[in-house]
Amino acid sequence: MDVQLVGILNLSPDSFSDGGLYAGAGQSLQARVDRACRLVEEGASWVDIGGESTRPGARPVSVTEELDRVIPVLEGVVAQGIRVSVDTRKAEVARAALDAGAQVINDVSGFEDVEMVQAVAVAGAGAVVMHMRGVPQTMQQNTKYGDMLGEVRDTLSTRIDRLRQAGVRQIWADPGIGFGKSARQCAELIARLAELQGLGVPLYVGASRKSFISGVAGPMPTHERLPGSLAAAGAAVLAGAQVLRVHDVAETRQFLRVFAACRGAV
Repeated sequence: MDVQLVGILNLSPDSFSDGGLYAGAGQSLQARVDRACRLVEEGASWVDIGGESTRPGARPVSVTEELDRVIPVLEGVVAQGIRVSVDTRKAEVARAALDAGAQVINDVSGFEDVEMVQAVAVAGAGAVVMHMRGVPQTMQQNTKYGDMLGEVRDTLSTRIDRLRQAGVRQIWADPGIGFGKSARQCAELIARLAELQGLGVPLYVGASRKSFISGVAGPMPTHERLPGSLAAAGAAVLAGAQVLRVHDVAETRQFLRVFAACRGAV
């Protein structure tokens, strides 16, 4: 079971899961770099660094604030020989991150901004293109779809074509679990993930610790969502996911190894 894991390093104090854990004044630059190294030691193929929370209702931050959070850590992590993607919606941040050594841009707005497309293309970098309806502040206010899977597929297809036409060759498609979808819709999207295989790019799923887990299993704090995260990981992999963006790298890696061994033994 050849699945890549992307380890999450949030540098925003208001991240839904680990807000402030690696962003506060009490955390040194070295501690943040060490955390990235630990993620790789645990089995991450690369580390995804973000300086702006995109949880439902999150406030946007300025370009300057986001750069101040991201670039010093990015430079420290890259110096360790670690592959890095940067989670940003801003072209200016993307360009600075790519100049500082990032190899992939993870844009939750799906490269709607032409400048974002150009930034990645000029740098010869990779792109994670995600489906999101609306913006983080409003995305959960309208989760009604006539054909959810069809809308996700068509939007991703259009954005992937735009990236390809610009010359971007390394692209992943993220259906956007938790971004403008109800808990039930998130579960359905994972179950029907195979229907997105026709996009012709690897499928990238970020379900780790998302609120839909509580929506399905009952209210619980984010740090208690590991079992649900692993269940979502297993279902996503069965449906064709090739990359999983996760908080708990070691636990997910162990789960996938045992999961694959048990399936292969049948």
